[in-house]
Amino acid sequence: MDVLKAVQTYIMKMITEVPGMKVLLLDAHTTPIVSMVTTQSELLAHEVYLTDRIDNTNREPLNHLSCIAFLSPNEASIEAVKNELSKPRYGGYWLYFSNTLTKTQIEQMASVDEFEVVKEVQEYFADYLAQYPSHFSLTQAALSHGGDGPSNPPIFLPPPLHLPPPTLDTHLKTILSVLLSLKKRPVIRYEKMSLAGKKLSMEVQSAITNAPYKDLFDFRSTNGPAPLLLILDRRNDPVTPLLSQWTYQAMVHELLGIINGRVTIDGEEKIELRDLVLSTSSDPFYSQNLFANFGDLGASISSYVTEYQQRNSTLNPGTSAANSSNRIETVADMKRFIEEYPEFKKLSGNVTKHVTLVGELSKIVERDGLLEISEVEQSLASVESHASDLRSVQALISSPKTRPANKLRLAILYALRYQKLIGNQIPQVIDNLIANGVSADKARLVYVMLNFAGADIRQDDLFMNENFFSRGKSALKGLKGVENVYTRHEPHLTQTLDLLLKNRLREASYPFVGGDEVAKTQRPQDIIIFMIGGTTYEEGRAVALLNQKLASDAAGGPGGTRILLGGSMVHNSTSFLEMVEACALNYPESIYAPPLGQQSSTLLSNSNTPIPSSTPIPSNNSNGNGPSINLRAGGYELSVGGVAGSGLYRTNESAGANAQFDIPKNFDAVAGVAGGIRDGAGRLWGNVRQRVEERVSRGNTPQGR
Repeated sequence: MDVLKAVQTYIMKMITEVPGMKVLLLDAHTTPIVSMVTTQSELLAHEVYLTDRIDNTNREPLNHLSCIAFLSPNEASIEAVKNELSKPRYGGYWLYFSNTLTKTQIEQMASVDEFEVVKEVQEYFADYLAQYPSHFSLTQAALSHGGDGPSNPPIFLPPPLHLPPPTLDTHLKTILSVLLSLKKRPVIRYEKMSLAGKKLSMEVQSAITNAPYKDLFDFRSTNGPAPLLLILDRRNDPVTPLLSQWTYQAMVHELLGIINGRVTIDGEEKIELRDLVLSTSSDPFYSQNLFANFGDLGASISSYVTEYQQRNSTLNPGTSAANSSNRIETVADMKRFIEEYPEFKKLSGNVTKHVTLVGELSKIVERDGLLEISEVEQSLASVESHASDLRSVQALISSPKTRPANKLRLAILYALRYQKLIGNQIPQVIDNLIANGVSADKARLVYVMLNFAGADIRQDDLFMNENFFSRGKSALKGLKGVENVYTRHEPHLTQTLDLLLKNRLREASYPFVGGDEVAKTQRPQDIIIFMIGGTTYEEGRAVALLNQKLASDAAGGPGGTRILLGGSMVHNSTSFLEMVEACALNYPESIYAPPLGQQSSTLLSNSNTPIPSSTPIPSNNSNGNGPSINLRAGGYELSVGGVAGSGLYRTNESAGANAQFDIPKNFDAVAGVAGGIRDGAGRLWGNVRQRVEERVSRGNTPQGR
């Protein structure tokens, strides 16, 4: 399951099937798809002498060239094709589309082909960005615009929309394209807490079994278990995108940003080094070191520079007697020089590129004090130590050296970790943010994150601190030897995959959509993970390393178990917070208020930024997504119903001993509560028992029978 190879195969098939000299036309959607998997040199080797955009109306007519057009089947591109065919600039046209065409679209293009220049029309399902052989994402064009109409709304919307139709359609097409390019017809599971995941799962299942995709999924049956598509939700792990990174690829993305395989260094003096290309397919050093930690990367760079110096001394004639053997004196010497010089120039460019990148990363780490910040982040993500963490967070927020964005990340991580801790200091941390230069608009993202992806929204015990069993496991984890204090954190995805590979991922928490009963009981050999809301390079690295481990696993079948990770986008901390901030604009104003049971920040309440009163999120109980009934007494709250399910939660000590009993004011909702409260206690006990069993199994402890 290699998505990089799948897209490369499609591209190579396009440019090799068309004879003679060619021009390649792309659109905004397909340009990054092609640029991620091939280079200009590879295209030139197959007689592609010109690459251009189909929406460029200033192209010159070149009738002696054949035209390959690889486009998205959206209305803008179809319109551009119609304009092109009405006044053809090239001798013949081979049209390839990245997803299915409708009958109407084909008829529209045929009606304007008066000169009969179209030689072929094909659907090649390369409708996604291949970040790495085991990692893919949507294109930015699909995510932002979906091809037609106005810009797409944010990925997450409040009930009952959750995943709005334009965004749902782009996600659906990307997943179907991946499945078709790999020839996989999977059984489908999703995270129960995610209504967006449930909606997308049902749409994928429906598309596979209905036109126009039904016939395309009629693959020849193969032996072995059916592939699995597992749809997850970014909100179940908001911690991973917020952490500082210390492996090469993830670190570059966090500190500089990788957009379609390109990195921009604005402060670089040399113009040619301001825009750099990072490609695993054409850059051997990057391919070998993209998962290396920052310390090992320095040693690799040193060896790379040494190799370059040796090649340089070999190819450049010396003047001393010691270098006399390197002089170009014969025809054979000239031939050797000409053969080796292009490779030497490529090596020279790569060395300069990576030395520049590593130098820029080192400068940012030193300037922003990221080593100290990262150590506190890792403690917040991995270890329960409230007093120590609070001192460290407050000290770093108060430090003038810490950038506002890093202060905000620390505050959010603290709030996520200790949201349910009686006596937490979340309001005081927010007050400290505002007092130390973080605007109230940004500071209130702490509460937004708790309402968007806090403990009451997540379905799993992310920090392993919600009960006795998980706290014990967390404590034991803290006792184990850790080689690097900056890389202690493991993405929650690794725990989910571990349970899945052991066939212990409970159906109650990760339900199936359709599929036969036999397939549900089998351990899948091919696993495709799709995360609504985006993945990270840290998770991509975890999957790649797990694939290497599983490749030699005899129990995994021929070739071992294979895992593929995909998502809406690839996040760094900046893009993740921007996504959450954009989503919050579409929620009720109560998303900016403290969650139920939390105190409000004094400075935030007194700021000019309007802060609405505290109400549960979502507030519309009639949709069946908010809590149906809440009983709060002392430091505890009993919630029956709602997105997070039934549960008994601790609240802030300030809640006091006064009991509150909240029921919906809508009569129909009251009737629903009356009908469901009979089962509430049973479901509550079932949930507690199920979660305890899951955590025990995660700790490799045999379950009692």
